[in-house]
Amino acid sequence: MLHAAPSAGQKRAAFRTGLNSGTLQRFPGAFNPLSAKLVERRGFEGVYISGAVLSADLGLPDIGLTTLTEVATRAQQIARVTALPALVDADTGFGEPMNAARTVQILEDAGVAGMHLEDQVNPKRCGHLDGKDVVETDVAVRRIAAAVAARRDPDFVIAARTDAAAVHGIDDAIDRAKAYADAGADLIFPEAMRNPADFERLRGAVDVPILANMTEFGKSELLDAKTLQSLGVNIVIYPVTLLRLAMHAAEAGLDVLAGQGTQEGLLDRMQHRRDLYDLLDYQAYSTFDENVHTFRV
Repeated sequence: MLHAAPSAGQKRAAFRTGLNSGTLQRFPGAFNPLSAKLVERRGFEGVYISGAVLSADLGLPDIGLTTLTEVATRAQQIARVTALPALVDADTGFGEPMNAARTVQILEDAGVAGMHLEDQVNPKRCGHLDGKDVVETDVAVRRIAAAVAARRDPDFVIAARTDAAAVHGIDDAIDRAKAYADAGADLIFPEAMRNPADFERLRGAVDVPILANMTEFGKSELLDAKTLQSLGVNIVIYPVTLLRLAMHAAEAGLDVLAGQGTQEGLLDRMQHRRDLYDLLDYQAYSTFDENVHTFRV
């Protein structure tokens, strides 16, 4: 009730344990706090907070327009309501290495379990669009080193994302992954891997955990969890899946409402009021203090 029982530190420790457990950690993208509660209820290991989803939620394209304040605010709102560890997309760190250092501390304060920094030029582009570019390796290394140095909680996970595979090829992505791990990154996020062979090569090149991005309609082959685990992937994110499902359902529902003038025929497609109240834990709120909370469910 009000917030999740585990502390931020406990969720970070759980994230670390999961990454080293040998079992694939599944992190669907939560587009708001309520969807994060549903992810937890369905038995996943964590939640992901996508920069692309946050941008879309604000009616913006994913081209580096969001601010650290907007990202930290949404991250705090999501992390507060779930017992699961949350991993958040921190884009390029919102500026130079000093900005990346501040980003770490702001997101620590938001209560998330980890963040990832990417090696794109600033402003960045969606990782599955053409026309993106990456900074020189030494620039990205400075970003990561600054973030690692600024971290106060040693359990806070700092992931390094490289977009180099789609720009310069898999060999450059592997070289960068090694350099980023040497700079202190706890987790490597190779963006836009095309097939299992790419993951196999990267897995053989670095000792730290690796992440797979299984986003729809992009450059990557959609691999199932069993395949990813067999490839040695430690964590998979499904960043935009829930938002896409929700928006598709909303479009269809609005079409029916506009065409028929009533939502009567949509009731079987809706989450029932009782299920929403159960997810929100209405009953716990109503019994918390009977002298204040006098409503009945």
